Amino acid sequence: MTELKRLARQIFQETLSAIDIPAVMQRKLWCEGCTLHCADAVVDLRAFAKIRVVAIGKAAHAMVDGFNSLLPEGIRVSGVVAAPTAPARPLAGLQYFACGHPLPTLESWQAAEAIVALLKKCGADTLVFFLLSGGGSSLVELPLDPAHTLEDIRNLYGHLVNCGAPIDEMNAVRKHFSAVKGGRLAALAGQATTITFAVTDVPAGKESALCSGPTIPDPTTIADVTRIITQYNLQDKLPQALRHSLENGKMPETPKPGDAAFANAQFFLLMGTDDLFHPAHHAAEAHGIITCCDNTTDEWPIERAAGYLLEQIDFLQRANPASRVALIADGEVSSPVTGSGVGGRNSAFVLSCVEKIAGRPMAVLSAGTDGIDGNSPAAGAVADGETLARAQAAKLDAQDFLRWSDAYTFFAQLDDAIVTGPTGNNLRDLRILVSSPR
Repeated sequence: MTELKRLARQIFQETLSAIDIPAVMQRKLWCEGCTLHCADAVVDLRAFAKIRVVAIGKAAHAMVDGFNSLLPEGIRVSGVVAAPTAPARPLAGLQYFACGHPLPTLESWQAAEAIVALLKKCGADTLVFFLLSGGGSSLVELPLDPAHTLEDIRNLYGHLVNCGAPIDEMNAVRKHFSAVKGGRLAALAGQATTITFAVTDVPAGKESALCSGPTIPDPTTIADVTRIITQYNLQDKLPQALRHSLENGKMPETPKPGDAAFANAQFFLLMGTDDLFHPAHHAAEAHGIITCCDNTTDEWPIERAAGYLLEQIDFLQRANPASRVALIADGEVSSPVTGSGVGGRNSAFVLSCVEKIAGRPMAVLSAGTDGIDGNSPAAGAVADGETLARAQAAKLDAQDFLRWSDAYTFFAQLDDAIVTGPTGNNLRDLRILVSSPR
């Protein structure tokens, strides 16, 4: 069973290696002279006096590097880059900010101010490229109401992150309190032409949740915000200033489809679910493992997701009784924080499986492709049929650690935490279940 755990780790690492953002950008974008092509869209870069770049997200540096490598000789750009880390190789003309995640920091605020200042100077002769990836909501933030403080916004984010709401609901709330989300960056760009290239970590069809949708129409409403705050019992937890803005009836709506802000705006999804599933599926099959992909459990509670995926791999194993099998799942599971421990939804998912797979020839891995799992230093964790016995020998109670939201500590003590460091990518979480015949 240790071999299965090693296989799961290897499949994850091989998948990360295959997700190369600059390489994907070069496949999906190309220049012929000064003409940029993306799918059926064609843009003559020489038609604009100024070209600006705004990159936001955990993959911002990789996207900037990939985009810069496409530009023909003589084309110069300037702009702002907001990422969780400093760049390894800063590019001339770009202003960099190392911002906060999962809570915004002063640099998140300063990055937003720099982006707003940049966009306000854009006119009809300006082409603005937005390079967006996951994690951008907290990396760039500025309140719509100047009376709201950074501490107010950090308080809001903290409660949203821990309440168990799916990403699109969290971001519906964030958008309406923010000056830089929910289509408002497109509005700030005025008459400029804007093109957004996105690497998404949100479910298909919910692209407006990526970075809280700064450049596309917002389908959510103030009524949604009120419902979400009520549903997750946040009414009495938010700062008074935020509650007042929502309750006084003066909060403005975000720009909707048909708004003039999007007249010169285009949005292209460069990487999504398929760009994660395909390399993971290929990596597993390269090891001779019969493999299926399933994203049914996206946004499910961890216990329900764990039960379903374990049932599916059992079915797959019964259908192939003489072979090793693997089940690949992506997306985010819901894991409300119930204690003061260290960990995130990925390690919590694996911990919820420990007792279920005890004694079985099976391994379960769950990890974030960004290398970050909640408030832990790990990407996630891996367990197999021997994990429960090893934990009991070390006097570790799996259920106690689960109750205290302390899954990272549990797996760190067993040397089963997966630590990659920030990967510079952020597609989605990846779950890998591997099983052998009994």
